[in-house]
Amino acid sequence: MPSASAPGAVLFNARHPGSARKQTSVMLHQSLEGYSKQMDTSPSRSQARRDAQTAGTRADIVDAATILMRDRGYVGTSIAAIADGAGVAVQTIYNSVGSKADVLASVLAGATDRAGAGGRSGPDLAARLAAAETAGVALGVLADWIVDGNQRAAPIQRVLNEAAGIDPEIRELELSSAARSLVAYGDAVAVLRSRLGLRAGLSDHEAAASIWALGHPQVFQTLVLDLGWSTETYTAWLRSALPALLPAGRIPAH
Repeated sequence: MPSASAPGAVLFNARHPGSARKQTSVMLHQSLEGYSKQMDTSPSRSQARRDAQTAGTRADIVDAATILMRDRGYVGTSIAAIADGAGVAVQTIYNSVGSKADVLASVLAGATDRAGAGGRSGPDLAARLAAAETAGVALGVLADWIVDGNQRAAPIQRVLNEAAGIDPEIRELELSSAARSLVAYGDAVAVLRSRLGLRAGLSDHEAAASIWALGHPQVFQTLVLDLGWSTETYTAWLRSALPALLPAGRIPAH
């Protein structure tokens, strides 16, 4: 049954149309305000889902590219093959990652992130050297670090070398990678100088460049992968070469 006040309200509104319009305006405003709140929250959840899907798609693409480029090389890996391996359309790669050079850049970035997460960042090396109690231990830490890094990076390094020869964008990536290594070795040298000293007349930059040259991935590839040196022989060679950075009184006995 309708309330007793309903007819009066209708009569009041009929006699005062301005009041009816005002009530209608308030109700419309409240409805729009509620709809606006829904629109504020729903897209954020939808965007989060889309972002998660995009990140997952990118990860699938990078994983597929990593495997294919290791097996086939840069030239032998097509965007179509990467798309097939990732289970996506070719256009999805261009939309979510970019060109083939961009895909390789993402592969290299992923390798760098994994190395950092695995305790292989520049600060990690500096911390290990700082904890070394003797010159022999410190140089052993440095040699083992170089060997481990080159073994991990060798497959991708071959891809990078191949790509840099034909793609200027990749050449820039190669130079950036070399610069990061030089910076990391510079931090290591600063620790060596503070703990053990450096050879007279040898600057920090020269010492870092020496370590960088000895530990360069291309040297590892030539000696170990191409000429057939064992890992043990390569490690021993590094251990015999690195003491040249230190003062004569600090060189560990063999």
